[in-house]
Amino acid sequence: MAILGIPAALIGYGAALLALMVAGGVALFAETHTPVVLIMLVQGLVYAAAAFWVWRWRGTGGISARAALLFILGLAALMRALILFAPPHSTDIYRYIWDGRAQAAGINPYRYVPADPALESLRDEAIYPGINRREYAPTIYPPTAQLAFWAGTRLGETITAMKLAMLAFEAVAIWAIVALLAARGLPAVLVLIYAWHPLAIWEVAGSGHVDIVAVAFLMLAVLAAEGGRRWSAGAALALATLAKFFPLALAPALWRRWDWKMPLATALTGALLYLPYLSVGGKVFGFLGGYADEGGLTTGDGFLLAVLFREAGLTDLALPAFVLCALALLAGLAFVTTFRATPERPDIPGALAIAVAFTVLISPHHAWYFLWLIPFLCFSLSPSVLYLTLAAPALYRVGWPPSLLGAALLYLPFLLLLAIETVRPLTLKEFAHERART
Repeated sequence: MAILGIPAALIGYGAALLALMVAGGVALFAETHTPVVLIMLVQGLVYAAAAFWVWRWRGTGGISARAALLFILGLAALMRALILFAPPHSTDIYRYIWDGRAQAAGINPYRYVPADPALESLRDEAIYPGINRREYAPTIYPPTAQLAFWAGTRLGETITAMKLAMLAFEAVAIWAIVALLAARGLPAVLVLIYAWHPLAIWEVAGSGHVDIVAVAFLMLAVLAAEGGRRWSAGAALALATLAKFFPLALAPALWRRWDWKMPLATALTGALLYLPYLSVGGKVFGFLGGYADEGGLTTGDGFLLAVLFREAGLTDLALPAFVLCALALLAGLAFVTTFRATPERPDIPGALAIAVAFTVLISPHHAWYFLWLIPFLCFSLSPSVLYLTLAAPALYRVGWPPSLLGAALLYLPFLLLLAIETVRPLTLKEFAHERART
């Protein structure tokens, strides 16, 4: 059944998500964040049903896929608009605006902490009081992020203006996903898997997290690699990496064996991006080391597997054992994807596998750090990764590192689903084959 060429099921899922979005928006405007987290988790159930439905439907059955795509994108825009003007769920955006403001005043953002007397003239009552760690931490954000902050504050030095800048990057990411789906012979309606994901909506439109800048350039890198544009792929990968650092881990999945153009483009672009900020010397890496200390990354307290090793009695060997296991797994995944059977095309399932391993094992665990996994689900709908991204908002309440019970609730279902997928995966290759038959 269809209404105006749009499947009734799609309309039903969309209406349910929109209703929950309205409820969450009311809570966010009231700055009562606990209901927002609960609504995100409930939305995840509706969204998961919609994601699997569109994965199976994929524009068949005589119904207009174009009408469905327009509905998907229109509703995605509406859900984001509902919380665009709401207070952010996270305080990170205040630092973004501050860094953009400092650059507009001709000040290197890595030179001073916000509380330094040299920046007293930049302080106001709207942005400065909201900056976290303002007394002791210089900015942690790398050059691509800094350029995005500067551009965002040229729209206006407000939360809404910065959110709009991040939504512009998200629009680029969505365009790249649709273009990549077309390049792979897959239906554009699969973009729903990103566009309707609660985590993507709340973390970009709600909090304006800079992770979307990394996602946008990463998707452009994958798209360029798909088209054999090695220089462009390398440049886009550098831009993605210097927005959030993580995307560099996916280089093996994008790299064509023995190609020198992409690595050279990545290195040159990275050097050029750092060039305007080198006047501060070694301070150009900002609060990166301090953040690692705060998050327990230098002691092992911020790595769940290291904590489990310590609980098992390894004590002093816990961190080295964790590092060895994590590096071995990541190196193995990198080797497999580097020597894939089709080196001329990026390995999207391989990229997803590396991204998941990196996020689960190494990345600090904040909900928005899972955002970069979502675009890959449009091409390889992994139930385990879908669960992981939908459960991520719980980290707002359980914190990190969580209790062993909290960790079990987050990761045992993921591991169980991953084991099932290993036996019966629904991969990009299988999906493309099934679509060809239909």
